[in-house]
Amino acid sequence: MSAQVHVPSLFARVGTASALTLAVTSTMLAPGLVNEAEAATHATKALKVAASKKGAPYKYGAAGPSRFDCSGLTVYSFKKAGKKLPRTAQQQYNKTRHIGKSQRKRGDLVFFHSGRSVYHVGIYAGAGKIWHSPKSGDVVRLAKIWSKSVWYGRVR
Repeated sequence: MSAQVHVPSLFARVGTASALTLAVTSTMLAPGLVNEAEAATHATKALKVAASKKGAPYKYGAAGPSRFDCSGLTVYSFKKAGKKLPRTAQQQYNKTRHIGKSQRKRGDLVFFHSGRSVYHVGIYAGAGKIWHSPKSGDVVRLAKIWSKSVWYGRVR
C-alpha cells in the first residue's frame, strides 16, 4: 500500500516528478517556492540587517544605506537577505503571506493599518517588539508594538 501525497501547486510548477523527490528537493525543483527553513533564514538575516541600522535617521522615501523610511528599511533589510520586496508598506502587505498573531515569528513583517489601509511597517523582533524607522526626526530603533491594529506577513 503506497501513500498518496497531494501537491498540485508543486506539480503545476515543476511538471512530472515523484512526490518523494518533490518533498526532499522542493527548493531545487521549484525555485518559486520556499520551504519554511529557507524563509526563516531570510527572515533572520533581514532582522539582523535591520538591527544593524539602529540609530540611522528617518528620511521620507529613503531606502538606505544610511537613511530610511519604514518601508525603505524593510526593502533594504530583505534585499541584503536575498529577497526582493515592493517599495511601499501597502505593496509589501499585498505581496506577503498573511499570517495570524499566533503564527508570527522573528523576521516577519508587522503592518500597522487604519481600516484597510496600511500606513507603517516594521520587522518583528520577538517579545512584542519591532525594528522600524518611525517618523521624521526619529531614528531606526527597537520599539514595542503600540497598536492592536496590526497585521502580520511572511516574506516568501
